[in-house]
Amino acid sequence: QLEMEIERSSEQHPQDEQNNNDDDMSTTSTKKGPLKILFLSSDTGGGHRASAEALANQFQRLYPGTTYDLLDIWSDIDSSWPYNSIKDAYKSMSASPWKWRTLYHVSNTAVYAKFADMHSYYMNEGMIREKIEQYNPDVVVSVHPTMNYIPLLSIRKVAEKFDKEIPFFTVVTDFGSGHCTWFNKDVDRMYLASEPIKAIAQKRGGVPDEKIVMSGLPIRYDFAAQADAMGDRTTDEGKAHQQKIREELNIDPNKKIILVMGGGEGVGSLSSIVNELYAKLRTQGVDATICVVCGRNEQLKGDLETRCWDTVVSQSLNSYASLKSRVVTKLLSAHASRSRRIQAALDRAAAKAAKGRDVAEVPGNIDVIPLGFVKNMAEYMVAADVLVSKAGPGTIAEAAAVGLPIMVTSHLPGQEAGNVDIVLDGGFGDYCEDPETIALEIACWLQDSQLLDVMSKKAQAVGHPHAAEEIAQDIGDTTHDLMEKNKK
Repeated sequence: QLEMEIERSSEQHPQDEQNNNDDDMSTTSTKKGPLKILFLSSDTGGGHRASAEALANQFQRLYPGTTYDLLDIWSDIDSSWPYNSIKDAYKSMSASPWKWRTLYHVSNTAVYAKFADMHSYYMNEGMIREKIEQYNPDVVVSVHPTMNYIPLLSIRKVAEKFDKEIPFFTVVTDFGSGHCTWFNKDVDRMYLASEPIKAIAQKRGGVPDEKIVMSGLPIRYDFAAQADAMGDRTTDEGKAHQQKIREELNIDPNKKIILVMGGGEGVGSLSSIVNELYAKLRTQGVDATICVVCGRNEQLKGDLETRCWDTVVSQSLNSYASLKSRVVTKLLSAHASRSRRIQAALDRAAAKAAKGRDVAEVPGNIDVIPLGFVKNMAEYMVAADVLVSKAGPGTIAEAAAVGLPIMVTSHLPGQEAGNVDIVLDGGFGDYCEDPETIALEIACWLQDSQLLDVMSKKAQAVGHPHAAEEIAQDIGDTTHDLMEKNKK
């Protein structure tokens, strides 16, 4: 009887159940039996669990009957401080950027990592090994940066005890940059999402080429399904699929759509961003729908449902005289990584504003739709023309998978800074923290259909909608080969 305090799941998304026998499923995989998988993760940010669940879903599709567990090696053992407070410490630190920046950069050194490994080995290795023994997995998959050293030592001891090989894989869930603790050269294989991450893995961790798989970031199956159904969103077929999804979501198919997100809790300056978007789009005569994902922030959702938008516009117009003196500077203000195509569009918008032609004779017709915790995010991203969000790696990967341009509004210092670079260097979005400037630039994008098409194609070039399936099949087939070897 397994006594881990962990979440066990064998449930599948209804859409996934009907796809269990997809024509594109590998016939080799379907002939192989189920697997017993142990994921190592922690709820320090939603991306780690989301990646594990995306992979687990694909394991269950490819190897029917597969079971899995999620083990937090710090919280699910009887550890002492500081290990038993990691999740609480993350919430506190991530809410204070300067604290997080300090912690990240101090800990992102070889000396600190070595000390942490030695200390955690002395304090916790025996308990971690005991938990792993209780589960006796066929394969271990780490999706967390702090779970690639001590657990690997533990799994090697467990494998020796049971006289069998148990492979250990790391799936790095950061996109553009990552903490040094991700990169243990002794794992069996490492799955990475970008060339910048690969460079760090080789420089900081000494991970050899033969152990690296450039896979993309594992995201939910819904995005792969939508990406396949839509294809290129700039084509007639892609636009027809987008219109269909908008109608299914009861969103006006003839308006531009902006999807605004702030994370699962609805954090960030969402309220100010929505106000500025409403006022600037209306002033410039752009018909649009602003879908706001409030997450669990019921207060924000209720406020948006009852907000007096005429007052929002009036306040914006009252400040417009002072705004006009700054609008040219705001739009022309170039930064080094912004794509030339986006900068050229902003230059034209600034020239138009300078001539006083940035206020439309007919105001735009704007709808604001506050949403709670959204489960069908793939459909909303397909329906949208632009995404406004923080620099979460999973969110960026999901948007890229369906060719959606992104305005990034904030990031955690450290690993998320690299995610901003993915967007900027990829040419499918921009970064801005000021709500007023965000609204001005998005209004510019929405009035330039050619620019949106270019950004969409660049996003698609970065996207990898089938990453989870490809990773799961590679891990599954490798594990089955070792299981056959163990029988001999």
